[in-house]
Amino acid sequence: MQITANNPALRSWINVEASSEFPIQNLPFGIFETAQSGKRVGVRIGEHVLDLSLMASFGYFDDLHFTVADFNQDFLNPMMRHGKLAIRALRNRISELLSTDHTSFQNNPTQHHALISVQEVKMAMPVQIGDYTDFYSSKEHATNVGVMFRDPANALLPNWLWIPVGYHGRASSVIPSEQAVVRPKGQIKPDDNADPIFAASRQIDFELEMGFITFEGKALGHSISTSEAEDFIFGLCLFNDWSARDIQKWEYVPLGPFLAKNFASSMSCWIVTLDALQPFACPTPAQDPSVLSYLQFAGNKSYDIHLEVAIEAPTFPAHIVSKSNFKYMYWNMSQQLAHHTVNGCNVRCGDLMGSGTISGPTPDSYGSMLEIAWKGTKPVQMPDGTERRFIQDHDTVIMRGYCEQNGIKIGFGEVKSQLLPAN
Repeated sequence: MQITANNPALRSWINVEASSEFPIQNLPFGIFETAQSGKRVGVRIGEHVLDLSLMASFGYFDDLHFTVADFNQDFLNPMMRHGKLAIRALRNRISELLSTDHTSFQNNPTQHHALISVQEVKMAMPVQIGDYTDFYSSKEHATNVGVMFRDPANALLPNWLWIPVGYHGRASSVIPSEQAVVRPKGQIKPDDNADPIFAASRQIDFELEMGFITFEGKALGHSISTSEAEDFIFGLCLFNDWSARDIQKWEYVPLGPFLAKNFASSMSCWIVTLDALQPFACPTPAQDPSVLSYLQFAGNKSYDIHLEVAIEAPTFPAHIVSKSNFKYMYWNMSQQLAHHTVNGCNVRCGDLMGSGTISGPTPDSYGSMLEIAWKGTKPVQMPDGTERRFIQDHDTVIMRGYCEQNGIKIGFGEVKSQLLPAN
């Protein structure tokens, strides 16, 4: 089925600023509510949200086999269970209805209340996440961490160039943008020569990531190949996988992070479909040594997504500390999903996969304060004269991302979270 919604020539009869991240070629999905009604599925177009439950009630999706009940939901999961091709057809139809080339919706003003100003909506958690897996797929990030904490001559562990390393995270503490994060407590070891202490973490960090959301996968015992993987990916979001570096340093051997990571992970509320990102597909960085057969792939499986991180505080406005790009990732999403399922592990509709920290080749493209401030040895100056080695109480971390080419900008909005003092 063709992705007609990506046509760069399309224009909407709804006023959309030329600089908008949400042109008719984007149409991301999310869950919203208003003062008058509860949660339901919406699509973003410019500065409006299109209420899909109302559009379904008008009969626009009858031939696509979607019902009002699919959209009158607290999460996207029921809609997503229709599968990749059905969602593609739905997005194509929404594009038609909003395009200047079609008049059925445009010329029916009694139905225009399905378009709601973004100023009137409150966004909510978009997906009911069953399981959450976090990968460790940036070669630059893994190398930087290896240099800091291990032998610089052998920064990457022996398995890193052979497998997309990952761990199973905690779905219950994945939260939407705008929800505050409380500084966690745990065991830390400030003095390498003394016993650990119990205290609030002193080294809270962000991790710049992208997350992808899955459709229903295959049955337990069956694998998804790299050639099939994108058929099982619904869309992407911005993802801040908060980390407590001092807790992590003490606990991570031998089984990896636990309390250092499971206190909170923040995701953006608009899910940009993988279909909408196809014009921005790009080559994956060269992989050496050659990967094993099940990780081999053909075509462009990485995506050119510009990313930035800013820190905001009560005493200064948002100050950019990193500019990176999703295309830097050594292991792409198709390889991650193929590796995740090669042992027969089943993924379900609404599972979340984190890319791992996205760091580029230069210090201004590093994806964590651990790297930007180089383990605290190179503090970052802020506009009010203070400095940051890690995130301080009442700081707000803001991540943004977008793709752009031929005058079309496809954006994700932002994921924004304030750090509050420990309870």
